[in-house]
Amino acid sequence: MEHHNSWLTDLVNHWLGGYVAALWEALGIPPRDPGHVIPDHVVMSLLVILLLMAFVLWLKPRLSVDRPGAVQQIVEVMFTNPTRFAIRDLLDDNVGHHGRQYMAMVGTITLFILGSNLISVIPGFNSPTAVTTVPLGCALLTYVHFNAAGFRIHGLGYLKHFAGPVWWMSWLIFPVEFISTTARILSLTVRLWANMFSSELIYVTILGLFLRLTSGLWELHPVLGSLAGIFAATLPVAFVALHVFVAVVQALVFTILPTVYLGLATAEEH
Repeated sequence: MEHHNSWLTDLVNHWLGGYVAALWEALGIPPRDPGHVIPDHVVMSLLVILLLMAFVLWLKPRLSVDRPGAVQQIVEVMFTNPTRFAIRDLLDDNVGHHGRQYMAMVGTITLFILGSNLISVIPGFNSPTAVTTVPLGCALLTYVHFNAAGFRIHGLGYLKHFAGPVWWMSWLIFPVEFISTTARILSLTVRLWANMFSSELIYVTILGLFLRLTSGLWELHPVLGSLAGIFAATLPVAFVALHVFVAVVQALVFTILPTVYLGLATAEEH
């Protein structure tokens, strides 16, 4: 699928592209696209971060224990709710009593992925998570985080997690467990990227097909073209709803799996 830069990316490159290109040239790395030195997914990622920061700064002074507002209640549902599919609940269930110390890291990645998935709902913007490097970066942060937590809790004894229960077979089990654990980077990356990329691809493909159908029917008869046009105009609503559903599910998956990995890394049975 051909990827089109957003108008914001064009604007950022217009104002800052020359400075970034000069920096790359000074480092001896010639830019592949001198006209768009700053990639679209970088601009979209920074936009998501800025929007999340602005939202938090707006919400913080409005938090109330006695009279929580609608926005506060929606945010609280993301952290704890009766279904137990929320950030704090998943940490409590998978990590245990000390799991809430990891809520800042897990919650930040979850909110970033959710915002990145949903930003393409705004016309003219693209989901940065539909580009492989963004999910890869989130997966690498997760990998480093849960392994660092394992070493912090168990010290060098954390390496026993990779050696297996039988010491004389550790030479065989260790590389297998290490590769299996490292493969989580690929699993997290591909799962998020593939779902977001396919969601946008399906939307663009189906919309293009119906626009061609509308054009063809219009040439046959204006009434048929008008009826097809009405259907083609309402079709994006259904796919926007589908995209929102996929975006939320993928953010939830990227919350569940890191909490599971943290639970395995910090468990006492090492």
